[in-house]
Amino acid sequence: MDGLELRQVAKPRPGPGEIRLRVRFAGVCGTDMHIYHWAPRMARRMQLPRVMGHEVCGIVDEVGDGVLGIKMGDQVSLESHISCGQCRPCMLDQRHLCEHTRYPGIDVDGGFAEWVVVPASIAWVNPPDFPPHLSAMMEPFGIAVHACGEGTGVAGQRVLVNGCGPIGLMAVAAARALGAHQVIAADLNPVRLASAQAMGASHCLNPGTHNLVKEIHALTNGEGVDVVIELTGAEAGLHAALDALRRGGDFRLIGAPSHPVSLDLTQWVRTGPTIRSIHGRRIWRSWIEAADLIANGRVDLSPLVSHVVPLEDAREAFQLVLDGQAVKPLLAVHG
Repeated sequence: MDGLELRQVAKPRPGPGEIRLRVRFAGVCGTDMHIYHWAPRMARRMQLPRVMGHEVCGIVDEVGDGVLGIKMGDQVSLESHISCGQCRPCMLDQRHLCEHTRYPGIDVDGGFAEWVVVPASIAWVNPPDFPPHLSAMMEPFGIAVHACGEGTGVAGQRVLVNGCGPIGLMAVAAARALGAHQVIAADLNPVRLASAQAMGASHCLNPGTHNLVKEIHALTNGEGVDVVIELTGAEAGLHAALDALRRGGDFRLIGAPSHPVSLDLTQWVRTGPTIRSIHGRRIWRSWIEAADLIANGRVDLSPLVSHVVPLEDAREAFQLVLDGQAVKPLLAVHG
């Protein structure tokens, strides 16, 4: 059914420029589900065996030579993009778009383990009193904050969050906290829509039971939304989101389609949207903004933690996602 296996392995040791974390919590995300299903792009890229997990927090318990600014006992979250620092995007402060990015849990061993060794360059140090379960959610929350901060931002604007998985729900909360005039959430799953309402959505729409475009035009005086944050990755979702966007609006694409999709470029040319891809987080700007939103109490991600499962029962967490019962399951390691 799957290739998940719990193994006893040697405790890793950090080399120069690396740190070792005693993992506290690790989140199960969409990428992990793609690995679970052995999606073609994962099968082409990954070399097995591989320890999964990239939404990770832990306590630094060993520091390699040459590491500065991080010490034993620090509570850290992990940025999941290990960038080369030498390519043109890196040199232009676009490390999230590095040409040679490596990812924990895909290219190197990740955090579904008691200990993980990573480059110190991807460690974000949290305050000592920062809740550890929130530390494990900083990486995906940073994507939502990145999406809300691009282009025209969201302040004073009408925003559609299309697709309310964990990052979509975080985008709802971030958009509301950052001053959006209206936050419309859309999803086929009633449980996710209920979570979207709890996270601050002003309107929650189910495209399976409502005409999404018609409903949004009714809510926006026939104009459409100013900003779309698209997370479905589905062709029908992309088309509906485009039709719901006002002329000259801002279209921010997070969800990656699993196969090529067909789009009417003539419509895009005539309606003049600005199209932006949102990949990862701007390092470290998105982290600074995300941490401020949580530290100042403007966003509370705690309601999104639907299940906390011991590491040894990791398969249960995956099954909860498969069954549509989980919003955000966390694996508790040294919680």
